[in-house]
Amino acid sequence: MNNNLEKNKYLIMKIFYPLLIMVLVFLAGCRAKKPLVDSGTSAQPSASREVTNYHDPTTWLLGYFTRDQLLRPPHGEWFLKGYEEYQFNTEAVNKLNSISKDNLSIKIVMGTWCPDSRREVPRFMRILDLWKFPPDKLTFIGVDESKLSPVGEYESLNIQRVPTFIFYKNNIEAGRIIEVPQTSLEQDMVNILTRNE
Repeated sequence: MNNNLEKNKYLIMKIFYPLLIMVLVFLAGCRAKKPLVDSGTSAQPSASREVTNYHDPTTWLLGYFTRDQLLRPPHGEWFLKGYEEYQFNTEAVNKLNSISKDNLSIKIVMGTWCPDSRREVPRFMRILDLWKFPPDKLTFIGVDESKLSPVGEYESLNIQRVPTFIFYKNNIEAGRIIEVPQTSLEQDMVNILTRNE
């Protein structure tokens, strides 16, 4: 009897641990769901803070949306915090300011459920504001957790990870920043926009 109990424990452990490891790997990054995110930034104890579940589809911005929608609850708090706290590279922003914005447009594909999007998009917007990039040349596209969006011809963008920042010169893709910058957002922008000049 004891021998059978030991065999059953061994089988459970043999199956459970690899399954647990696979689930944890799957949950890593914006390719999968994340746990609840605390949207509060006050000094109150965490038990009294309001918690926003960004994986709740009712919080998602899907399809085309505007920057103003990022300033409204439940997104305004994380957007403004990330925007104000970003320490940009002044030298790279100065280089960016020497680049003409004529014939440029940018698409931002993001998921409001995605922590990487909630971190990088406010930073990116701060850089665009410093650069005085025209808002009418900027398009926001919101996706769900499967990286799908109810936008015509969306599939042609070939989005694998979010956020994805796509830069166009004369309506032709010049490059993109996917999920996280290679150097910094502003330096990656300079690199993309000065390539082949």
